[in-house]
Amino acid sequence: MIVGILKEIKHQENRVAMTPAGVEIMVANGHSVLVEKNAGAASGFDDESYAGAGARLVGNPADIFADAEMVMHVKEPQPSEYDLIREDQIVFTYFHFAAYEQLTHAFIRTRGIALAYETIEDNNGGLPLLIPMSEVAGRMAVQEAARYLERTHGGRGILLGGVTGVPPARVLVLGGGTVGTNAALMACGLGAQVDLIDTRLDRLRYLSATMPKNCVPIMSSPAIIRQKVSEADVIIGAVLLPGAKTPKLITREMVKTMKTGSVIVDVAIDQGGCIETSRPTTHDDPVYEIDGVLHYCVSNMPGAVPMTSTIALTNATLPYALAIASNGLLEAVREFPEMQKGLNIVRGHVTCKGVAEAFDLDYTPVEKSFYE
Repeated sequence: MIVGILKEIKHQENRVAMTPAGVEIMVANGHSVLVEKNAGAASGFDDESYAGAGARLVGNPADIFADAEMVMHVKEPQPSEYDLIREDQIVFTYFHFAAYEQLTHAFIRTRGIALAYETIEDNNGGLPLLIPMSEVAGRMAVQEAARYLERTHGGRGILLGGVTGVPPARVLVLGGGTVGTNAALMACGLGAQVDLIDTRLDRLRYLSATMPKNCVPIMSSPAIIRQKVSEADVIIGAVLLPGAKTPKLITREMVKTMKTGSVIVDVAIDQGGCIETSRPTTHDDPVYEIDGVLHYCVSNMPGAVPMTSTIALTNATLPYALAIASNGLLEAVREFPEMQKGLNIVRGHVTCKGVAEAFDLDYTPVEKSFYE
């Protein structure tokens, strides 16, 4: 198969979909890999490394879309790429369709095949291609919160972990999945007092047994959220409903009860955000203030640490990409059944319920759109 690795064009996105080491494995298995020139430069991988791994460097993204049977990105296709996607072409990337109506309608028109990293789901409910970036984003969320708590950045002037005789900051984490757990571990490691809220009793039992003593797992309820929001110096939004928009767990009225100079980091912004006052920001202009509360809502947080993120992403995606290239998509889905949930849009049909519900579109089961 001819596989294309594109340079990211979303603003301040520095990752790349595959490392030279991943390209070498693809080529060793008999596949042709086209890599757009300078695709890996911001991640620390130069063109010579890709060429040495056996890739063919291509200067124009249009040529990659024209020749490749499968193209790989990190972030969702941008408007300049919509018309380049061909019918039946596999696009393998993070899509987050439920947060982007324009992208959803545009991809339907291409009649291509959208295989979304973020909705590939294993038998245990795990999201193997989202986990590595969730780990990065969860840990980064605490780094950014600690920075913006500093008075020089507009915050309350609080050290996250406090010092002898001075209490630490109070951190509220919404969601006990991969993002939330990593955020809580980082915050606990820095000495903060952490409340970790989730709706799943079995998950709370696990967290109670495994998290540090300065982390308190709590069953979620509107009353608990209202109480903890007013107490928090930092709130980290880590809620995820795979493929669907995230619910708004914190309202504008709740935000008004927070202390001036408190910080919100809404990692869920990729799926619309879990806080009513959240809106997407960029690495260039990451923070805005509402009711005295700083909001950090960068929609591609791992792009700030692209070398770490790119290696972690390739480790996770390569087995799936190799299976598709070696056996075709149909056989790859049979080998990795979890990939079926990754098929969000197939030949003009919306095959992910969360996406269909987000925009009131017709839902078509994958079996009808893909297998028949």
